[in-house]
This record gives sequence, structure tokens and C-alpha cells, in this order.
Amino acid sequence: MSRVDELLDQIEALEKELVEELRGIEPRLLYTIRDKKVRFSAEVKRRHKLLVTKWFNYVYDSGLMIVLTIPLIWAALVPGLVLDATVSLFQLVCFPVYGIPFVKRRDYIVLDRQSLRYLNVLEKMNCAYCGYFNGLMGYLREVAARTEQYWCPIRHARSIRPTHSRYRYFFPYGDAEAYRKGLSDVRKRFDDVRQRDQD
Repeated sequence: MSRVDELLDQIEALEKELVEELRGIEPRLLYTIRDKKVRFSAEVKRRHKLLVTKWFNYVYDSGLMIVLTIPLIWAALVPGLVLDATVSLFQLVCFPVYGIPFVKRRDYIVLDRQSLRYLNVLEKMNCAYCGYFNGLMGYLREVAARTEQYWCPIRHARSIRPTHSRYRYFFPYGDAEAYRKGLSDVRKRFDDVRQRDQD
């Protein structure tokens, strides 16, 4: 195992630890997740309602530029939806042909902030927008990473930020022998994804 693999293993372990730590906060915040829905206690719901900012105050506090930027921000939704549909269709058609495991869109695009009663309608819309776009970018990155692993698993000469989930399996830049000898194996190396999907 190379030092790169060791570091990537440590990063994965830390990411898992972070998820567990964040899940540990859940009981202290008095919510649970059942059937993929967030449930708050009646007391927390009551307190949340007291903390809602009136939408007029929210807009006023955001400043005058909000009026000028909102159309541009929301216009990005149209190409985002087209990109989402295109990549989903790409994966649906191409991945089975090459034996690449599907990326589960629902693992990346999470829209759950509408359950937060301390957010006003505008804040909920903004949270949905941000949750969708950030999730979409993660989803796209993983589809692209698995595609790249199949078609061109070679690391770059220059460093990239951050590396994606499949980069660990790529061949070192300039290592032609390893690339030619190992390409067919790397193209099938999705056991970790399949295992994670079964868990």
C-alpha cells in the first residue's frame, strides 16, 4: 500500500468518524429521523416557531442588492436541472454497458431543511436551492469520477483540489507500464462502492 493510499484511507476514516459524530449531536437537538423524515418534539417545534424571522425583515436585512441578484441566482436553476437530467440519463444508459455501479442521486441531493420551523418561506426556498445545487455538484462529481476511473485512470502531474473518491485507484502520472498492465483491473475496481451500497 502506497503512502497516497494510506492518506486516502485516513481521510475516508475521518469522514466516517465525522458522520458518526454529527449523528451523535442528533439526540441533544431533540430530533430523530424515522422513515427518512425528521421528527422534532412538540417543545422544540414551539421554540422554533418563536424564532422565525418575518420575510420582510429577512429581505431588508439582506440589503438592496438582493433585488438585483435574485433573478440571476434563480436563473441558474434551469441549466442545473438540464445538467441533472443529462447526467442521470448518461449514467442510466452508459454505466450498465461498462459495468460501472450507479451513483445513487439520493445520497447526494438531500432536501430536508423545510422541516425547520424557525426558517421563513424565503429561507426555506434558499435552503432548498443550496441543498439541491451542492448535492447536484457532489452527484455530478461522483458520476464523473467513476467515468474517469473507467476511461482515464491516470493521476495529473499537477495537484488538484480536492481529489475525488475514485482518484486513489488512478495510476501515477507518467507510469505507462502500470497503466497498460493494470487498466482492465482498475476499470472493474468498484468493490468498495458495491459494498457501501449493500450496507
